Amino acid sequence: MHLLGECMKIKFFCPRWGAEHIAWSRFLQTVKQAGYAGIEWFPYAEIGDYIEVVKLLEENELDFTIVMAVIERIDDFTDYLKEFEKQLLHLSQIQTSQKRPLHITAQTGREFYTEQQVDECLLVCRKITQTTGIPIYQETHRNKWAYAAHVVHRQLQKHPDLELTLDVSHWFCVSESYLQDQQVAVDLAIKHAKHIHARIGHTQGPQVWEPASDEYAEALNEHLKIWDKWIITMKHRRSSFCTITPEFGPPPYLVFANRHGTPFDEQFRLNLWMKNLLEKRYTNY
Repeated sequence: MHLLGECMKIKFFCPRWGAEHIAWSRFLQTVKQAGYAGIEWFPYAEIGDYIEVVKLLEENELDFTIVMAVIERIDDFTDYLKEFEKQLLHLSQIQTSQKRPLHITAQTGREFYTEQQVDECLLVCRKITQTTGIPIYQETHRNKWAYAAHVVHRQLQKHPDLELTLDVSHWFCVSESYLQDQQVAVDLAIKHAKHIHARIGHTQGPQVWEPASDEYAEALNEHLKIWDKWIITMKHRRSSFCTITPEFGPPPYLVFANRHGTPFDEQFRLNLWMKNLLEKRYTNY
């Protein structure tokens, strides 16, 4: 099935998540050889010289996006908001004169935040984007404000400029359904999505054991329906490119029982399978 002409390029990004133990030079060579356009990176997952990493990305002619969350437990909302802004500002400065993040994906707030608190978080993101020029997308993610389709739907109606990193695997898991009865919310989210996290979840979990298995054919198909609509939406906007991160995760996302190789080998295999499937589906050669 081919949905695109030559006018829009798809850039696939390989997650650094799960590969933090691998030397950057080796990791980036592996990513490059696999045909990715770049990496998706959570800098605070590892200690190091962030600018040196950007220079290595330059040398390997790879782009990068950043994903972030405030991982420290902060019970007071005012303190959280200050830390959230501080981290976003710092992450936006991880760049050189030649390369900067294409965008930052923010796992914002918590699922129990009030609507007013969510609004304050979104205002911080908006101000930093205006100041730095780096887009900040809200990831649809369990445990965060954007944990469910109906919640995001309300905010999208309220904030028409809101942009998403759409990871529908979380919503399927939270809802214990494929959202057949929430299509209005899903369709609006597709219109606001600027980046896709391509992981296959199902009604009982955010990541299937093996996406190529017949056992998970329904789950795969339900994701593809949504991604197909998104690709068509991006094409109609005449976007020059769109970005996708195949995002199967390491243990405990990855159930490692009865597998061969290392956890990284298996995670990388699943993400490469996802990339190749979508590349074949959406790109005319």
